[in-house]
Amino acid sequence: MKRKTKIVLGGAAAGLAATVAVVIVLSNGAGRGVGEGDVPGMADMPGTSGTAGADGMDGMAGMDMGGAAADGSVRLSAGEVATFGITFGSVEVRPLSRTVRAVGLVQFDETRMAYVSPKFGGWAERLYVDFTGQAVREGQPLLDIYSPELVTAQEELLLAARMVESVGDSRVEDVAGAAAELYASARRRLEYWDISAGQIDRLLETGDVQKALTLYAPVSGVVMEKDVFPGQAFQAGANLYMIANLSEVWVNAEIFEADAGLVRAGMPAEVTVEALPGRSLSGRIEYVYPTLEDRTRSMRARIALANPRAELKPGMYATVRLTAQIGDALSLPVSAVLHSGERAVTFVDMGGGSLMPHELELGVRGGDFVQVLSGVEPGQRVATSAQFLLDAESNLAEVMRAMMAQMNLSDMGGMDMPGGAMTGPDTTGGR
Repeated sequence: MKRKTKIVLGGAAAGLAATVAVVIVLSNGAGRGVGEGDVPGMADMPGTSGTAGADGMDGMAGMDMGGAAADGSVRLSAGEVATFGITFGSVEVRPLSRTVRAVGLVQFDETRMAYVSPKFGGWAERLYVDFTGQAVREGQPLLDIYSPELVTAQEELLLAARMVESVGDSRVEDVAGAAAELYASARRRLEYWDISAGQIDRLLETGDVQKALTLYAPVSGVVMEKDVFPGQAFQAGANLYMIANLSEVWVNAEIFEADAGLVRAGMPAEVTVEALPGRSLSGRIEYVYPTLEDRTRSMRARIALANPRAELKPGMYATVRLTAQIGDALSLPVSAVLHSGERAVTFVDMGGGSLMPHELELGVRGGDFVQVLSGVEPGQRVATSAQFLLDAESNLAEVMRAMMAQMNLSDMGGMDMPGGAMTGPDTTGGR
């Protein structure tokens, strides 16, 4: 059992030593080629042409690890720079701008919408506009309405008008004034019910009470809702028509939460829709809504667009492109940044072929550049390609130190290397 334990320990140590040897060979071979004698301290190990021992392990700590120094910098020759295809950019103060893309929805301009909602109850006698989608102009007849309230109001107006005529020459104090007030009140009542001045004047001229009076369109536009049919009864305040003017429409763009801080009222916007291929419509953000949608985590921004030919239909999807001016900021190329876990790193040219990793704190990205809050200085050169290769070379020294720390040299002092077996503590209890 003791012999078996020695063999197991010997195999484990040999495997660990072989792993170190492979890493060192790969390190020294990077950019230079691997040959005999490239692995110091390993020539006398069994199966090799050298001797391994504590002195060899100590020599590993100060070796050249493939161009990586203990401080993490990487030293490359001009030939290696060309071979690896490493290019460089600069850290400068630049004007940054960011393009924000969002999806949008074409909707009605709420300031150009109107409901036809009578202020009295009655029945629809006749419809002049009888289907949804019909275009109307301001002042166009919509429907005739019979209402007992309207008939009574007409009779009161005619009675007040006759009283004014009959007491016009009366010498009784305040009679003429009271009659005039009654007439004005009766006329005002019809006006408040949206009966036109022309209809009221015609009533006074003819003296005939009209059974049905006509309601007219308050604005020009398209009938988007129609909730009335001939003979239908309705209550005061019922919405019979909704008319929308489509000469201008709104596009509500959904801005992601990450871009919400960049969007401001007055920003120029370019809008495209699939129905108008090859065309870009220009507008400006009129209003930024103050809240975010909980479900989509997005904020709405409203863009007003002229629509003289009614080509933009409410309900269409749109693509919105906004350009946010960030201003002058210290920045470097996006390609110079290596994202490693939670860190962002760039390799700065320190001169003489030495590239030093610098950890960055980044700000806003603008096109091909990204704002830098800390980590580099203006005027420095940074590598813009082969960052993963440089990062691997830079981390080699740290990896090697960690591996050698796992090899407890003090425990290996009494190990017997010949034959590939090592003598260790007796764990068999003398069996």
